[in-house]
Amino acid sequence: MDKNTDEFYMKEALKQAKKAYRLWEVPIGCVIVYDNKIIARGYNRRNTDKNTLAHAELTAIKRASKILGDWRLEGCTMYVTLEPCQMCAGALVQSRISKVVIGSMNPKAGCAGSILDLFHMEAFNHQIETVTGILQETCSSMLSNFFRELRQKKREQNIS
Repeated sequence: MDKNTDEFYMKEALKQAKKAYRLWEVPIGCVIVYDNKIIARGYNRRNTDKNTLAHAELTAIKRASKILGDWRLEGCTMYVTLEPCQMCAGALVQSRISKVVIGSMNPKAGCAGSILDLFHMEAFNHQIETVTGILQETCSSMLSNFFRELRQKKREQNIS
């Protein structure tokens, strides 16, 4: 896909991240595309659902598998606003997804190239094509703004 297509779908992932933001969740969102159509969406809901597994990527994988009627997501592309953690990167490898397009890298917890690169380990029976930096500034600034607002909110609560 070309840069314009990647940007189009990343904007859709950003819409999902905004849903998380409105819930005071870390604003991470994603979409899964198959045959040039969005088949699944997800956004972070860990605090809302009180569930460690409620990451955007896992929600979208589950929905895409249901739509396709298969756990294998071959031929699919995930667009995600933040580099996946080890849990999500592992799930993506296990799902056999073909490609992941990442908005912002995560030097503290990312496992698609930052800390580890689970997507390109030759020992695994599947590797994932990866594109990074699509709408990076927009994805990064949403996260920065969220954490700045969260710190401010916590300071205000401590003053009260």
